[in-house]
Amino acid sequence: MRSPSFRQYLLLAFLLIVAVLTAAAVQGLSVLEDFASRSRAAASDALRLSQVVQLLGERAVDMTRSARQYQVLGESALLERFSASRAEAVEAIADLDSLGSMNRAELADLLVQWRDSAERVEARLRGGADGDALGEELSQLASLGGLVSGAARQTIERHNQSLFDALDANRARLTTHVFAAVCISILLALFFGMWLVRSLGRLEKAIVSLGDGYLDQPVVVSGPSDLKQVGERVEWLRERLNELEADRSRVLRHVSHELKTPLAAMREGVALLDDRILGPLVAPQREVVGILKHNCATLQTRIEALLGVNAAAFDARRLSLTRIDPAALLRQVAADQALQIQQRRLEVSVEGEADPIEADGEKLLLVLSNLLANAIAFSPEGSLVRLIARRQGKRLLLDCVDEGPGIAPEDAQRIFDPFFRGSLQPEGRENGTGIGLSIVREYARAHGGSVVLVPAALGCHFRVELPYDR
Repeated sequence: MRSPSFRQYLLLAFLLIVAVLTAAAVQGLSVLEDFASRSRAAASDALRLSQVVQLLGERAVDMTRSARQYQVLGESALLERFSASRAEAVEAIADLDSLGSMNRAELADLLVQWRDSAERVEARLRGGADGDALGEELSQLASLGGLVSGAARQTIERHNQSLFDALDANRARLTTHVFAAVCISILLALFFGMWLVRSLGRLEKAIVSLGDGYLDQPVVVSGPSDLKQVGERVEWLRERLNELEADRSRVLRHVSHELKTPLAAMREGVALLDDRILGPLVAPQREVVGILKHNCATLQTRIEALLGVNAAAFDARRLSLTRIDPAALLRQVAADQALQIQQRRLEVSVEGEADPIEADGEKLLLVLSNLLANAIAFSPEGSLVRLIARRQGKRLLLDCVDEGPGIAPEDAQRIFDPFFRGSLQPEGRENGTGIGLSIVREYARAHGGSVVLVPAALGCHFRVELPYDR
């Protein structure tokens, strides 16, 4: 069965994170809805309870007034009005049984006492009790009314406090759930991210290795199916590059053999003619022999330069990194070419200091040697050549500055191309092969850096930039 693709894994991670956060949000909404529902019920019950307590107070006043008037006047209508007020109050008390959101245990006992007290008052009125006994019952009824009112307020306050306590508890629980959901989402994002990035990192590492010329390491990429497929394509590319590299090496060997062997025979023949071993030569023949000798030497130099460029391009991919002191390396370069410097009567100054850097010492030495050799060749006698090392941020800058003719503006874009020779050449110097600066560029790039031609008012200024963090 084919494994899911990169996009499918991303979608799965997104859906899982959304599901976790949605669950936390739904739970939060559920808690808020429950609290809102309980708050609405509590407000409604508190309103009804307040209305009942108010009704009891009003009916208690009516009952007390009717009882005292009946006691004085003895009219049956007053007794009936007392009974109607008591019945309305008892009915209101009975309606409180439907209040389910409040704990009314204490209030219920007081309401029962108030109802019993009202029944006793009516019984005394109907039994013709004396004024003192009736007054005592009415006073007790009024006292119970006050207690009922206070108990109702306490009941409402306790219920409101319980709602606030529940809100705090729900808030704490909701905070915990949201925090847990966020943590789970972060863990899911990290898990999928690291897993997918690891596959991408392996793919990137494989591509970088191919770019650096390490073609002997098989490319194996695990993870999503489409990344595996890309890994297989990169492995195919590695094998193809191996084949092309083998073909290139074989062609270069054939060029070296097929051209050098007949060229050597031609040079031997020209040497025989030039040495007059086969007989004397007239002046035109000697001129032709000189031309042949010069062209054979030039062709030999070109073939060796071609092989040298290809060897340098291949060798640039193999770095042996060690810790190098830039200033010490510049001093070594100047010391290695001390004889050429003395012959040209030049002055070479080594300036600046920079932190040590991880680099291939031999290749970096060849880079600086080529730059200094060019500066020596192009500088006028008695002039100054400066070698400078300094650190700028995270990069090492190595400068070679001379006082020669410089680089023509039209040659600046091609000066690092293989076999290119600038139009400004020193007098009395045989033209070079034009591969020195191309090798400098190859080795600088192999270190992750670059070599640039810095604009200068006088002479030529080359700068090699190398990163400290590779």
